[in-house]
Amino acid sequence: MRPRLRHPSPKRAATSNPRTQTDLRWTFPPPPRSLRGRRAELATLERLVRESHPTVLAFVGAGGSGKTTLAAALGHRLRRHFEGRVAWLRVGAWDATTVAEMMAMELGLSTRRARALPALAKALKAAGPSLIVLDNHESDRTTAAILDALRGVPVTWILTARRCLLGGVTPFPVVPPLIARRKHPFPAIAPLTRLLRWHAVALDIADALVCSGRLDVATLEARLRARGVGRIVPVDHEDDVPEVRAVVEEAFSRVGKVARRLLSVLAGMGGDHMDVAWLGHLAHAARASAATRAVDELRSLRLVQEPLPRRLTLHATVRHALLRLAPADSDALAGQMLTLLEAHPDRVRAEQTHLYALMDWAQDQSRLDLVLRVQELAERLR
Repeated sequence: MRPRLRHPSPKRAATSNPRTQTDLRWTFPPPPRSLRGRRAELATLERLVRESHPTVLAFVGAGGSGKTTLAAALGHRLRRHFEGRVAWLRVGAWDATTVAEMMAMELGLSTRRARALPALAKALKAAGPSLIVLDNHESDRTTAAILDALRGVPVTWILTARRCLLGGVTPFPVVPPLIARRKHPFPAIAPLTRLLRWHAVALDIADALVCSGRLDVATLEARLRARGVGRIVPVDHEDDVPEVRAVVEEAFSRVGKVARRLLSVLAGMGGDHMDVAWLGHLAHAARASAATRAVDELRSLRLVQEPLPRRLTLHATVRHALLRLAPADSDALAGQMLTLLEAHPDRVRAEQTHLYALMDWAQDQSRLDLVLRVQELAERLR
């Protein structure tokens, strides 16, 4: 029988350093590095939020269409309107109780697991009008349970999703910028726009390859066509985008060994964004300077995203491409992450998405010793 990982008992909930109901932690990613062709959409969305607050909007579109970028830009545009009360929370395919607990912790609330939703409702009502982005919506059932339980709070919720089957939500379709007007979002690689189907992620990396001098446009086009871009082919799932796969392959072949190992770790880990120093450690970078140079390489080619300072992650379509190029030993990485967290228990809260991924991993391994080790770390979240 598979050992089940218990979440921390409510009886052991921490009471130290409690926050007041209005003293929430409003964390939001930096403004998008590049925002092209979205001015009209942003103006429409800003007006919609101002006139309809509180409301729930779902930015729906294919992987790489620009949902996350649009949500981040809108949050910064409305930050002053909400007096700084804008937050960015990552959600995924967890159950409602777990997601609510993660949301509460991200907002700085120390609460019992079973009381996470009531604590969220009370704190958000006290805080006043706010805007919260729930990025990477996956489970309609989970999101519906949470938002329905939080109805009545003065919050405008923005969901980013591949698809969203929720009643009571206003869908806003997101397509690659400028596609309707057939304009080129990246003039330096204008001849590649149609070939790459206006795909924002593919175009961004292709633009970096050309603007950094690694390839000229004609050579890159020839190499992309040789890789099959432009052909009609079946794909594995929605993250398997041939255009992204091809440009990632070109970029991957032009970075050093340490940068490749960093990408392998990011692709193979089950959590979300990762601290640069820990990333270097897991990639076995011999010196911090080598890891720093490798990170700079990845940034220059726009292969990584930086939702928070010095914390890196991958777009889902890039991650899928890298899993083919640089497959990682996920079990070994999970074991190393567990050891790191045990050595630095003060970092458990910052690495909570990795901790929750470790919960799934420990259960999949059907090993009681791993389950108990992760359980002990999880208790520190209380």
